[in-house]
Amino acid sequence: MVELLLQTGVNALYAASYLALVSVGLVLIFGVMGVINFAHGEVYMLGAYAVVFAYAEHGLPFLAAVGLAALFTGLVGLAMERGLFRPLRDNPLSGLIASIGLLLMLQALVVTGFGIRMVHVPSAYPGTLPLPGSSGVAVPAQRLLVILAAVVLLGGLWLFLTRSRLGWAMRACAQDPEAAALQGISRSGVAQLAIVIGTALAGVAGALTAPLGRTFPYMGHSVIVSAFIVIIAGGMGSLEGAILAAVLYAFVNTFVTTFADGVTADIVGLLLMLLVLVVRPQGLFGKADRA
Repeated sequence: MVELLLQTGVNALYAASYLALVSVGLVLIFGVMGVINFAHGEVYMLGAYAVVFAYAEHGLPFLAAVGLAALFTGLVGLAMERGLFRPLRDNPLSGLIASIGLLLMLQALVVTGFGIRMVHVPSAYPGTLPLPGSSGVAVPAQRLLVILAAVVLLGGLWLFLTRSRLGWAMRACAQDPEAAALQGISRSGVAQLAIVIGTALAGVAGALTAPLGRTFPYMGHSVIVSAFIVIIAGGMGSLEGAILAAVLYAFVNTFVTTFADGVTADIVGLLLMLLVLVVRPQGLFGKADRA
């Protein structure tokens, strides 16, 4: 029983890692641009298909394929900002509706290029590593890579936001766009940087997890639903809240799935979000609105 709990905990940490990458990217885009990007799950899907194309079909080394996925999805994000969200900057509802249209368009493009079938990506690191201090509990090397990559990327993002001038500019635009503009900060430039980083994080999450599941054109649905649960429970616009909520949600979902079933896990996850909002309507790290 102890081994099962430890193994489930390892699986939950893996789920929390890729979900945090997707959720933090979504929060970053919303915080700076004020846009709810429903196509963010499809960016995760594009990252997975970049690995299918570069690694599974053309033999590029896996980590190089992940880097290519980050570059590709970052450029997709840049195109989204220039061609979609910037013209609709002053109309958030139109931007939201346009992102839904983009979601469907990206799905159709992938179906046209790769077909609707599920694609299996061979594992780049098929071995396992024993968990120190336990007997019979092993961590798959591919999952460990996802966990380590999430720690490095999220830590690097925190350093960027807190220690660099561009990071300070992004935080200023997120807190008060008008005051930031008066200080000479380009809102368009910061928005471009935010969406490139946010979409690249989602693309990396999809790329890293491609060998651990099935890649198919509609795989972004469940991820974006989980990400929205996470950012609402964590507090809209809060990176710290998104990470904490991703960990809580992933652990609850994984343990309930293991000891019950997936449907029950989804219900419990939604109830967890509702409980958080009842206790703290602004989310775990969100700021309460002042009257």
